[in-house]
Amino acid sequence: MFDDLDVRALYRRPGAKWSRVEPDVLPAWIAEMDFPPAPGVREALLRCVEDDLGYPSWDERSAGNPLRAAFAERMRARHGWVLDPGHVREFTDINQGLQAVLNVATRPGDGVVVHTPTYPPFLETIDSMGRRLHPVPYTPDGDGWAFDTERLDRELAEGSSRVLLLVNPHNPTGHVLRRQELEALARLALRHGLLVVADEIHADLAHAPRRHIPFASLSAEVAARTVTLTSATKAFNVPGVRCAVAHVGAAEVREALAHPGHLYGEPNTFGVAATLAAWGEGEAWLSQLMAVLARNAALVRERLPSAVGYRIPEATFLAWLDCRGLELDTDPYTFFLDRARVRLNDGRTFGPGGDGFVRLNFATSKGILEDMLRRIRESLA
Repeated sequence: MFDDLDVRALYRRPGAKWSRVEPDVLPAWIAEMDFPPAPGVREALLRCVEDDLGYPSWDERSAGNPLRAAFAERMRARHGWVLDPGHVREFTDINQGLQAVLNVATRPGDGVVVHTPTYPPFLETIDSMGRRLHPVPYTPDGDGWAFDTERLDRELAEGSSRVLLLVNPHNPTGHVLRRQELEALARLALRHGLLVVADEIHADLAHAPRRHIPFASLSAEVAARTVTLTSATKAFNVPGVRCAVAHVGAAEVREALAHPGHLYGEPNTFGVAATLAAWGEGEAWLSQLMAVLARNAALVRERLPSAVGYRIPEATFLAWLDCRGLELDTDPYTFFLDRARVRLNDGRTFGPGGDGFVRLNFATSKGILEDMLRRIRESLA
């Protein structure tokens, strides 16, 4: 399933990843895996087509969307976090959820604290909504990444930031925040009155021995200041179904999002069916996937030229590559696209700290990944 991919069939896919490159370019850019989804997810979507494409039975007059209870049970089973399903609501994706929360909880000019470099659409959202980016730099620390908590404390005391946008596990570095790091951030959030929006979409992709800890699970006091955003689409490779959930622990935000009821739309039948199947029937598939991703992460280290800086990510299927020491005649994104015919993500789009970096998506077959890495090596020879 994971290593028998036909590259010719991949080029025929209509989705963005493979259709937006020339026929001789290998795509390793957008954060989407090349693997087919779990069998249970495929079967659930086929049942939707075959059985009923009418209006769903769940609404606010009944028990509500079944995603709410399913999310609560998943958090209890995987993380020991017991939450009220009544505080869960649905969005089409993580970006919409963030935008909805910023719309009701902040005003133009308010600062949004983010570890940088970070996911480009979040930077675009902050800018387009007139909010102010408050960057917190991730810096290399041994085999991983770290940030300066004391510096952040001083900056928060002097500024007007209202929200901490916490991307954990982190994209693009793959850093999984330790409990002590989360607790330090929680103390700052409580001390400075920050609302925390925790993007935890990569939580299921934490590599052993690292374990994801939901930020809102730290304490009831922390949960009451936190909106947790997540989705099955990343770990189970169904981004096109457009379905996300949010646990809205902050009561004032929860109330603001409730009115008017349809302003932010509703998830579609396919998205709900795929998510329920992924969470309910996908664990065996996910376990196999994680073994493949761990192998591929190690393969990147083995085959990548030593002059390219690389720390094996603690989560995700994304490699954050430091090309600053290569002395290229252009930026690394353009260099590898032109010389290696591999499309990566341009580090500059990830904001402060991204210059000189590229992001490589290694969620593909071993053969395709080996071809990518061979092309990169030969382009630098």
